[in-house]
Amino acid sequence: MAESWSFLDTFETDFRPLVVIELAKGTKGETVEWLTKRIADKKANGGEYSMIFRAQLMVKPLVMENGDENIYVVGASHLRLLLGAETVGLVKECNDNSMRTFTYSSRKTFKDFADDNDNFLTMAECQYIIKHELENLRAKDEKMIPGYPQAKLYPGKSIVRRLLTSGILVQIFPLHDREELKKLRHSWYGRVKVGYQPLDEIRCYFGETIALYFGFLEYFTFALIPMAVIGIPYYVFAWEDYDKYVMFATFNLLWSTVILEVWKRICAIMTYRWGTLLMKRQFEEPRPGFHGVLGINPITGREEPVYSSIKRQIRIYLVSLPFVCLCLYFSLYVMMIYFDLEKWALDYHEENESTFSSLMLFVPSIIYAVVIEIMNRIYRYAAEFLTSWENHRLESSYQNHLILKVLVFNFLNCFASLFYIAFVLFDMKLLRQSLATLLITSQILNQFAESLLPYWLQKRHKKRMKKHTCSLKTDTDLSLADQVNLEKEMGTYFGTFDDYLELFLQFGYVSLFSCVYPLAAVFAVLNNITEIYSDALKMCRVYKRPFAEPTANIGVWQLAFETMSVISVVTNCILIGMSPQVNALFPDSKTDLILTVALVEHLVLAMKFIMAFVIPDKPKDIQIKLAKLEFESLEALKQQVRANDMYNSEI
Repeated sequence: MAESWSFLDTFETDFRPLVVIELAKGTKGETVEWLTKRIADKKANGGEYSMIFRAQLMVKPLVMENGDENIYVVGASHLRLLLGAETVGLVKECNDNSMRTFTYSSRKTFKDFADDNDNFLTMAECQYIIKHELENLRAKDEKMIPGYPQAKLYPGKSIVRRLLTSGILVQIFPLHDREELKKLRHSWYGRVKVGYQPLDEIRCYFGETIALYFGFLEYFTFALIPMAVIGIPYYVFAWEDYDKYVMFATFNLLWSTVILEVWKRICAIMTYRWGTLLMKRQFEEPRPGFHGVLGINPITGREEPVYSSIKRQIRIYLVSLPFVCLCLYFSLYVMMIYFDLEKWALDYHEENESTFSSLMLFVPSIIYAVVIEIMNRIYRYAAEFLTSWENHRLESSYQNHLILKVLVFNFLNCFASLFYIAFVLFDMKLLRQSLATLLITSQILNQFAESLLPYWLQKRHKKRMKKHTCSLKTDTDLSLADQVNLEKEMGTYFGTFDDYLELFLQFGYVSLFSCVYPLAAVFAVLNNITEIYSDALKMCRVYKRPFAEPTANIGVWQLAFETMSVISVVTNCILIGMSPQVNALFPDSKTDLILTVALVEHLVLAMKFIMAFVIPDKPKDIQIKLAKLEFESLEALKQQVRANDMYNSEI
């Protein structure tokens, strides 16, 4: 078990380390032996080819310079990866330029395939396959993890998930390809340039989920440019006239509707090219944190924990919901303190009329913006704890409940003061000042917390490592042990949740009230340009490489952005109705004004939903290709049924 890496290479020179497994220090020998044996003896799930190859992953110990023997690297043979690609349902391009689900039997029909071509599958796809195989290592007859009687097992339980929850397994992460990463860094952010991001290269290296985020970030930045171009002259020539926002609000209505519909089509084009638009949704296994009494899953027939849905609903509605409402009340209470500070600052300015007093007018908004960011982050931890305590069986259900909690609080926390200023105080000057301060301050804080601070911490870690490794200046010269030692201490990227949340709030600032502060779109564009570079930097230099996750769209975030666009329609229609220009058309009857605004708002919403219905989510050519594939699948199924019937009749 303590054999060195160089010794192991003497009898398997084709081994390519893809994934690192770090066990807890002091893990018992019988546990390590049992786990490595289960990984290496993992049999294929039957099939035509299960008897003609050694269906296993390769796992080897990696002895570190400090003597640690708790690190293992995992790889797989080329054949094993190809069969794994069929198991997970990867979609690849065929020689006729169509996209089809990969099968080993038809491997010769796929573009760039050759038996000696190890690059047919990207490294990210290989690591995804290994992750899938590791997560599907399941207990057979074991009742516990050897050496740890308190870590119970039952037939069908995921071994890796039990090891994680028991603290025996510290982490599993995919290795970086230093040479490919260097090329990606150079083309992505290595030089300042005006152009598109290398989304296909990002997808090949990090997977579709991260590539889609950067694709959406890039698209949203370009979509903001028309708003910014119109906003600059609008801001310059109507700076002191806070009432001339009707035309800008009208354009805002159309803009917020069109960009989301266009994005659906762009997303479909990208995911079809990447193959994930065709991938079938796999059956979801219980999430690692799910617990309950042992029972039988009526769908799979396997033993797994069962938890009463009634108990979960009680936890949601009697604990989580009241807690969220309490947090929302506290947020409103803090907002009223902010308005008291605003009143104090205004009174101080009226008494002193100095440069210092003018600057003091911005202090309450800055303090409030900082408090908002702190409250958002504290609430996020509370929401994660509550959602985990609710004990959701599926990861998708957990994510949906978490996103709902976070979005509701963040929306109220960030925008309640703006709604109050606009529709209760009717103070457009204060609305402009508050919007500008909240937007700019939140962008600065996010850039610092998400990119600059982690990058600085990582640089400090590299300086400490430099004492032991003199070759850190050249990424590609690192030995495997040095590379693993460096990467295992890097931060973990927990997904695109916070990145999408930041864009969601930015979309709210721009679409809800930017008509009274036209430069909001300008600051958003500038922030997003720096965000592209800083996010690219943190993905390549700060965090461990995340596992690729195939996805066909941005998921529930699409619905979140569409909901925000509906709210923006209502907001902008009310702002238009409040403008002096529109009020002048109804000098005698406010009732007629309210009815007219309500009618216009309903017409715009109707137009929005009609546009969403009329504009196809997928371009015509992709619809035809998908329909053709469905037709061919049905024909193939018919032929298989006929062949089975003929075979049975002959017998």
